[in-house]
Amino acid sequence: MEKARGKIIIVVAPSGTGKSTLIKRLKKDFEQLQWSVSYTTRSIRENEVDGKHYFFISKEDFLKRRDLGEFIEWAEVHGNFYGTSKDFVSTKIDNGSSLLFDLDVQGTDNMKEVFGDEAKGVFISPPSIESLEARLLARGTDSQDVINLRLENAKKELLRKNDYDFLVVNDDLEKAYQDLSKVVDSILSDS
Repeated sequence: MEKARGKIIIVVAPSGTGKSTLIKRLKKDFEQLQWSVSYTTRSIRENEVDGKHYFFISKEDFLKRRDLGEFIEWAEVHGNFYGTSKDFVSTKIDNGSSLLFDLDVQGTDNMKEVFGDEAKGVFISPPSIESLEARLLARGTDSQDVINLRLENAKKELLRKNDYDFLVVNDDLEKAYQDLSKVVDSILSDS
């Protein structure tokens, strides 16, 4: 009997919507979900393991792989490159492993372009821009300039919220997690 292909689940959301908190719970509750390991050119940090947290490679190697079209999506962030390997994802899902991704709108679009309907996007939305601003302010981690930039980016991303397979509104973290959990469960049980 042929092994069932794994699933691709992408959580996409503007900054400050609770995405990281929701993903952390998903990883704990859905042990069958594997985290997609990306490539990066940044230095390895204490307690990180090559191949578990990231595949740490040189900038030259990264650019060579990028130019050969080996990445589904890639980005330069603060002078370091990050990318998702087509081969890594294909091998994992071919072997029946289901992968969980935390991507931005552009990365999600690229994933859908490569994997089509196999890649399921779940957009996490704040109830409103005002509530998102209040959350970002309450965090106390960013300057007003950074918050303003995040809000401008969020407004653009929110225009795309209905473009994905599922929409979860996070106006209450516990309810949002229950909704997200049901979505993930339905994706994983769909054969």
